[in-house]
Amino acid sequence: MIDFHTHILSNVDDGARSIEETLELLKEAKKTGFDTIILTSHYIQSNFEVKVKDRLNLVEKIKPMLKENKIDINLILGNEMYFSDSINEFIKSKEACTINNTKYVLFELPFNTIPNNLYDVIYSMLENKLVPILAHPERYDFVWKNPNIVKDLIEKGVLIQSNFGSFIGQYGKKAQILIKKLLKNDMVHFLGTDAHRCNTIYLRIPEILSKMEKYISKEKLELLTEANPKLVLENKEIDVLDVKDIKISIFDKILIADFAPIPPTL
Repeated sequence: MIDFHTHILSNVDDGARSIEETLELLKEAKKTGFDTIILTSHYIQSNFEVKVKDRLNLVEKIKPMLKENKIDINLILGNEMYFSDSINEFIKSKEACTINNTKYVLFELPFNTIPNNLYDVIYSMLENKLVPILAHPERYDFVWKNPNIVKDLIEKGVLIQSNFGSFIGQYGKKAQILIKKLLKNDMVHFLGTDAHRCNTIYLRIPEILSKMEKYISKEKLELLTEANPKLVLENKEIDVLDVKDIKISIFDKILIADFAPIPPTL
C-alpha cells in the first residue's frame, strides 16, 4: 500500500520530533503493510516553511538508517500546503513541492470557514497545469453544513484524499459519518494515515482495513490505497466517476446529538 498523507519527517512541522521517531513511524508503517510513504509535511506560510532542498536532505539522511534497520520502504517527497493564493508561487520557487515532482498538489483548508477565494485559487492551479487534491474534507465543519461542496469541487477538477482514522471516529462522529458518505458516493480518490506520532494510527490500520472491506469492496479499497496513488506518483491521469448529491439525514443529526458532550449542570 501507499500512504498518501503523512507527517513523518522530523522537526519540519507538527509531526515527528526526532529522527528516531521518524524511524519508529516507518517501522510501524512497514509492519502494517505500507511499502511507500508520501512525506507530506505541512507548508504554512510564516509557520512551517522548510524548503524542498532541506527536506530532501533529511530524506537522504534517513535512507542509510532504513538500510541499517532493514526497513524496506520507499520515501516520496510532497507537501500538504495550507490554502493560500500563493500556492503556485511557492511551488515555482521551490519553497514547497508537488507530490514526487508531478502535477499533483495536496492542499488543506481552514477547518471552520470556507475561503472566499477558494474557486479562484483552484482555477489558478488548474491553469498552471496542476491538479489540486483536497486533504480530509470530512474533517471540515463547513462540509458538514454543506457536504455537496465536495461534489462541486470534484466536478471542478479537484481530487479528494480522506483519512483512515476518520472511518473509526478518530476525528469525531461528524467526520465518521461524512467519510462513509463520501466513500459510498465515489467521492474519495486516495486514503492516508495523516500520521504524526508513534503508537497511534498505524497500529489501527489492520482493524480499519477489515472494517472498510465490509463497507466498500476490496477492489475499491485497493484502488484508493494502491492503484490511484501509483498513478499520481507516475504523473498519470486518475479516472473520476460521476458523483451524486450527499444528504445529511435527520438520523445523522440525531447521531451527532447523541455523541455531543453533556453540558455541565447549572
